[in-house]
Amino acid sequence: MGCIVPAGTESGQPCVRRGCSRPVGECMKERAWRPLGAAAHGAWQSTMHAEVIAIGDELTSGQRLDTNSRWMASELGVLGIPVTFHTTVPDTMEAGVEAFRLAAGRADLVVVTGGLGPTADDLTRDVLAAVAGVPLDLSEEALATVESRFARRGAPMPESNRRQALFPRGSRSIPNPDGTAPGIDIDIDRPGGRCRIFALPGVPSEMKRMWAGTVESALLGMMPDRATIVQRRIKCFGAGESAIEAMLPDLVRRGRDPLVGITAHEATITLRIAARGRDEAECLAKIAPTAATIRDCLGVIAYGVEDDEVEDATLVAVAAAGGSVASVEIGTAGRVATLLAQAAARRAIGDVFRGGIVLPHGGLVDPGALAERARSECGAAVGLGVGAVRPAHDGRQAIDIAIATAAGTTVTEHTLGGGPELAASRGAKTAVNLVRLRAIDGAGRREPTP
Repeated sequence: MGCIVPAGTESGQPCVRRGCSRPVGECMKERAWRPLGAAAHGAWQSTMHAEVIAIGDELTSGQRLDTNSRWMASELGVLGIPVTFHTTVPDTMEAGVEAFRLAAGRADLVVVTGGLGPTADDLTRDVLAAVAGVPLDLSEEALATVESRFARRGAPMPESNRRQALFPRGSRSIPNPDGTAPGIDIDIDRPGGRCRIFALPGVPSEMKRMWAGTVESALLGMMPDRATIVQRRIKCFGAGESAIEAMLPDLVRRGRDPLVGITAHEATITLRIAARGRDEAECLAKIAPTAATIRDCLGVIAYGVEDDEVEDATLVAVAAAGGSVASVEIGTAGRVATLLAQAAARRAIGDVFRGGIVLPHGGLVDPGALAERARSECGAAVGLGVGAVRPAHDGRQAIDIAIATAAGTTVTEHTLGGGPELAASRGAKTAVNLVRLRAIDGAGRREPTP
């Protein structure tokens, strides 16, 4: 495996991979890395190194994408704990024991997701007991918690769910507020020390809540220089990941405090600012100028914070302008209406979204006429029309997006990219975002600075 070369490193300096002594000049051809979501080699780097293990036949077979490990590595990176290995394991004892023994021998910390359900192929607890060389004991407290969940539903607990109250002897339970599968926290002895393993359910919502409620604080307690870590997210839409990074003045770089990470998902870009300090007030004081710089540089591209989606920002902008919006779509197959309806439910914003009409793909239709139809039939101030998928001038495919108001109609071509599902999702978000930009035009929208 080649050296890790930070972008911009001069020839002759050492590689940053732990244990590698080769000068950078010998491996400049290796792919440069940069501190994006995980920021694993930032200024806060811990002496601990972690491994992330995902368990499930559906993952090793490719039937399902492992998003848990990506999320977990990012969270560990914010704590300054670099992840050195990712492992995916099928639902068998042999593979599980081999993977866990390897991980415990080469990492100080292992975080596992999956395999804690009640069925016969949920083997994480059995694997942990085998690796630790201890039996499984029934926790009466954990069993009572599982039973109470079924009792609240008015349903009898299947006998198989008793397995979820079994723990390797000497391990600790990680409470699960949202499900029947508690997590497992166990120390595994190894030559020269111990490896600590946290096993969490594979259900993302349960895993994330258990991480925030128990695991994160336990990891901070393991660090000799324990400190408070605060993070804030700024959400962006309207430019790609590399373009946004280029617009920011040296913010996404190794060793910066606060760290700024950048991730992309279906054309939505998230900038995460993470600061470390004595307390929350100190962290927020570090974050504030960086957040202000990001907003100044990106202008309307930065549409919200934390869990805001672009459709949320769109309805807020339309409501602030005293307007309403409706849609008629063909090429996005109902995705525009779905986004706006979900945002209206989340935000509880009156009748700003007046409704959406989905038409079959029956040939090319004037998108301006669709937008006008949305206005007239739904009684909305703003009509959004999405035309059928058509060939673009460069040989790719495109959709036309029209916005109609009392002042007139504008039409924008959007070129589709990625697979069919991803292309349609991006197209729908782009259409919704154009409504947002139109709504804030009257307030004198601020363009990003060069």
